[in-house]
Formats: sequence, C-alpha cells, structure tokens
Amino acid sequence: MISDKEVSEQDGRIRQLEQLYRKELTLLGEDPEREGLLKTPLRVAKSMLYLTQGYHMDPLAVLQSAKFKEDYQQMVIVKNIDFYSMCEHHMLPFYGKAHVAYIPNGYITGLSKIARVVDIFARRLQVQERMTTQIKECIQTALDPLGVMVVLEASHMCMQMRGVEKQNSVTTTSDFTGAFNSSKTREEFLELISRK
Repeated sequence: MISDKEVSEQDGRIRQLEQLYRKELTLLGEDPEREGLLKTPLRVAKSMLYLTQGYHMDPLAVLQSAKFKEDYQQMVIVKNIDFYSMCEHHMLPFYGKAHVAYIPNGYITGLSKIARVVDIFARRLQVQERMTTQIKECIQTALDPLGVMVVLEASHMCMQMRGVEKQNSVTTTSDFTGAFNSSKTREEFLELISRK
C-alpha cells in the first residue's frame, strides 16, 4: 500500500520532470505549446518514472517473501524472461531475454519472484554487465544456493539507432557462482536454455 507521503513525493517528481521535459523540447527547437506536444512533457515524466521504478523496490525482499524450505538440489531454470531497460550512457532502451538458474541448498523461491528480480534491476538506468551481476548476487544472498548462473541476451538501441547503427547485433553477458564454476554444470545450463 502506497502512503500519502509517497504519493505526494511522486507527484512532486512528476511536476519537476514535466518542467525539465518542457524545457528540453524548447532546447531541441520545438514549441511545447504546439497542440501535439501539450501533454508530452507530462507523459514523458510519467513514463520515465515507470521505466526507473526499480530504484524504489527491494529485490531481496521480493525473493524472501516467497522463500520455502525444500530438499531439492537439482538445477532450477527460469529462461526467456523478457526484460526492458535503459542504457545509463545514452538513456536509450536495451531489451532482451534473461536466463536464470540456481541449485537450491535447502530453500527455493517462487518462480515468478525470479522474473520480478530481473524486472527490478532492469527498471533502473543500467549497463547489461552490472545488471547480470546484480541478479546473480541478489539470488545468491537471498537463498544461499549451491550456485547461481545468469545469462542476458540483449539488443541495444544506442548501437542500433545511433553510433555504429548495427541493427542485428546482440550482446550476451553471463555471471555465475558456486556449482556453476564447473564447466560441466555450465554446459548443462547452456544446453538447456538453448532448447526451444
């Protein structure tokens, strides 16, 4: 439940961002009073707050809210988790799929919570490399499993729309702990996520 104070703070941020985007339109050579742009600063302000809402969420709390004792010690994989993030260098989107695995050590978590953790870290200004490590470290801290592995595959609009303009490039990052230090375990994970 959102408190009145949080609503007031959010409204204040929206108003301040709206003013900034109105000024930005002017600096770009546009007329913010033009009919098509009248509500654009407000829409962009709300959109940016939505796209960066991960700053106000606790991924550890999400995992621990559905932590269950379970005597299962085989790989748990949640693959093809769609995510959308914003590159911190150009504030342009990057998007793709996350593949997450862990090997429980007495505790499991709800499967949807893994996807929520990916979303929380994606909904911040990011670089793909850091996001990969943050997801891994969060799961490792919350569950203390025998190992965690995270692979992210993403397309970056900062490479597609500007700069080198390579529309078909995909960036893959990975990070792992514990049992995934074994090449055999990593290979099993990579084989399982490559299956349709």
